[in-house]
Amino acid sequence: MTNRLVAFHYVLKNQDGETLDDSAGSEPLKYVEGQSQIIPGLEEALKPLKLGDKKNVKIEAANAYGEYEEALVMDLPKTQFPAGETIEVGDQFRMNAPDSPPRIFTVMELKTDSIRVDGNHPLAGTDLYFDVEITEAREATEADLEEEEGCCGADHEHDHDHAHDHEQSKH
Repeated sequence: MTNRLVAFHYVLKNQDGETLDDSAGSEPLKYVEGQSQIIPGLEEALKPLKLGDKKNVKIEAANAYGEYEEALVMDLPKTQFPAGETIEVGDQFRMNAPDSPPRIFTVMELKTDSIRVDGNHPLAGTDLYFDVEITEAREATEADLEEEEGCCGADHEHDHDHAHDHEQSKH
């Protein structure tokens, strides 16, 4: 089976029609099918499309960034953070969650003895609406397979690539 490289322009909206992200003014987003480079529901919706096709797609939360998990909101003792480091609301860091791969956690609240963090993706629990236009659809080359492009995947928030283990990342 050959892998297909697909490039597309998109506008991403929430259920209220508010634009959350788009590719206007930039290169189309590229991904290779089957490489988990974009969210599963979007990849599935784009599979039958060919060059020039346009489509409006609704992706249920479960097939986008998952349902919101209250268990990923927790209060961590301040002693778990590096001594003397300034932590602020909005800072992000990578942390291992029980029985799952490392996640990006966002500082939500500073308390007297603890810090409230949230390991949910900012779009968890949200149905997403994409307007897409396919600008390229062809067999992937070896070079395409080696690239790690993609967006709208598990690490959609571009900030996530810059968060480090217990190092704060201000955005």
